[in-house]
Amino acid sequence: MPSLRHTFWIKAALALGLIVLSDLLFFKARPGAGLGLAGLAAVTALVAGRPLLLRHRLSIFGLAAASAFALLEIERATPLGMLGFAMALAVATLAPRAAAREDAWRWAIRLSMAGLKSVWGPASDLRRLLKARARTRRFKLTAIVLAAVLPVVGGLLFLWLFALANPVIEKAFADFNLPDADLGRLIFWGAIGGAAWAVLRPRGLRWRVARARPAVDFGLYSVTTASVTAALVVFNALFALQNGLDIAFLWSGAPLPHGVTLADYAHRGAYPLIATALLAGLFVLVFLRPGSDTGQARWPRILVTTWVAQNLFLVASTVWRTLIYLQAYSLTRLRIAALMWMALVAVGLALICWRLLKGKSASWLINANALTAGAVLLACSLVDLGSIAAAWNVRHARELTGQGAALDLCYLRQLDGDAVVPLAELERRPLPADLRVRVTYTRRMLADRVFAHQGDWRSWRWRDARRLARLHVLVGWPDLDLSGTTFAADPDEKLCPERD
Repeated sequence: MPSLRHTFWIKAALALGLIVLSDLLFFKARPGAGLGLAGLAAVTALVAGRPLLLRHRLSIFGLAAASAFALLEIERATPLGMLGFAMALAVATLAPRAAAREDAWRWAIRLSMAGLKSVWGPASDLRRLLKARARTRRFKLTAIVLAAVLPVVGGLLFLWLFALANPVIEKAFADFNLPDADLGRLIFWGAIGGAAWAVLRPRGLRWRVARARPAVDFGLYSVTTASVTAALVVFNALFALQNGLDIAFLWSGAPLPHGVTLADYAHRGAYPLIATALLAGLFVLVFLRPGSDTGQARWPRILVTTWVAQNLFLVASTVWRTLIYLQAYSLTRLRIAALMWMALVAVGLALICWRLLKGKSASWLINANALTAGAVLLACSLVDLGSIAAAWNVRHARELTGQGAALDLCYLRQLDGDAVVPLAELERRPLPADLRVRVTYTRRMLADRVFAHQGDWRSWRWRDARRLARLHVLVGWPDLDLSGTTFAADPDEKLCPERD
């Protein structure tokens, strides 16, 4: 097995190099420039270990996408960016043996199988290598170990005797201490080595998803066109009732029943209504497939189109509910993500309806939803949601506008550098004396954290560098050491001690 003998050690050396480089670049360091540089090194190692990838168009695209995500980590390290890097690198390494034009569902299965098989991959490769060496070499590994016993044991014995006789040697041994075992570092090395070996020696490339593809169509003999039509009539009536209430209370401003506030009405309905829309989409997928009897009948198609339109209005009302809730409380990264999720649900419903009306395939629907979700995730990895939330909360604070939610400085502390610039802009506005003290303290504390992180080149981030430059323009460079301020004690210590 010449390929195994020669390429195995090249890939082992590349994997070892990635372990050492990752340890130097980002072990026990805040994710930043070091993480991005390690990602670029991983792309380079993959190309060096498997140069044939450069002959495959999809692999080249995956390598380019992985490089872009690695550069994005230098700009602003995010979990979504790291996930995008891992997915792009996995696609690049698995693309050469994948079937042409596989849809997103097949790729998901392929990636999952490759990930599972990579767990025992290193042990399997080592076993194959030892077998190959045993067939081609005259002496086996066990014979080499037995031959080494005498010189090693004898050498240690004589060294111990010399240490007893020579105080210099004895002192040298007394001063020699083995480094303490760092379990966290060992786990880190194992994780990096396993990930590196998974892309350098991928598993499951010969497995064809198409052979195990389940049938797309299946019979539901107990469900007739008449029952589906009746169900759609009932569903449309119920959705019309819910949408009518939303039009009255949310969109038209009609007074709510006694004891029910608009914020309560908006908050209670947001997530259950999204679940309702998802169930509606599942119903259409199962009972109104293109080519089926129910999918071709005239009245079910009319009713399902009306129903999907009502679902879209329901999602729009849910978005409006969330916006009303934000006016009464505040904006957070999780609530921004919830709004994006609602938009994805609306797009998914529209795609399901379009598939039914135009007779599109299941692969088309899967790929369309996967592309939409991928675009949203890419946008989330590029856009700073924390800064958006901080800026919105500062602009709409009750202390400035006279209405809405009070400024939640405890939450802004959780955002770290994301809230530095909005707080600095807030400082320049007229504020009550007690609020100014709290805002100034919080801004200086967060700026101190960012400045400290930027001092370590491994955790340096381009976006934080731009934040500090903007901070210099807004407030100059006051002493970042909080102990030198006139309010060294934390004014919010009793309000949010768990966040300090």
